[in-house]
Amino acid sequence: MKIELWSDYACPFCYIGEKRLEKALAEIDGGDKVEIEFKSFELDPYASREVVSSTVDRFAAKYHLSKEEAAERIEAISRMGRSEGIDFRYVSTRYTNTFDSLRLTKYAQEKGKTGIITKLFDAYFTKNLKLSDHDVLTQIAGECGLDKDEVTAVLSGDRYADEVRADEQEAMEHGIHGVPYFLINGKYTASGAQPTAMLKEAIEKILAEEKSAATSLDGMACGADGCHFVQ
Repeated sequence: MKIELWSDYACPFCYIGEKRLEKALAEIDGGDKVEIEFKSFELDPYASREVVSSTVDRFAAKYHLSKEEAAERIEAISRMGRSEGIDFRYVSTRYTNTFDSLRLTKYAQEKGKTGIITKLFDAYFTKNLKLSDHDVLTQIAGECGLDKDEVTAVLSGDRYADEVRADEQEAMEHGIHGVPYFLINGKYTASGAQPTAMLKEAIEKILAEEKSAATSLDGMACGADGCHFVQ
């Protein structure tokens, strides 16, 4: 089974959804064999590389809320994250452009270092680091066992930019307008941070259906050596 997951590191529900998927797979027999591919989806391709506003101010302006209402909603999302075991600190996140972090993820996946995905989410929502900062990204990549000189070369150029854009184009073709978005085996979909139990149930059902469909059925057939009759 392969699960493609469109996501952005600045999306709180993406981190929650990624954690719930991890928990669901841990409860499924053979879940450790499921292939996960992180797909890029920029919530704001035009976001600045520098922090230009607080989370509360940005949230209030975007959703036409008072600062008090914005703070309440941010805290509600943070509680949701904490209920999944994440030290969720949404209110103090430092919002910046995520394009380079998405490019770095492409490189890391190519090298088999998928652990960088959780580390980047943690860097943003728990440590409140700037994901546009190349020093921050290089440090995280090094912690994942990636060669820092190669990482520097990736970040200083435009490598994997086309791959990120290709993911976003694919999202448009699938009609994806929000993340997280799950595409399972290229045909089953789930949108949003689904509860762990629902993800588990859906994945187990798909696994059973795929196994049943793959079952070989023998019937009467003819070949070069003659015809065979199955009893």
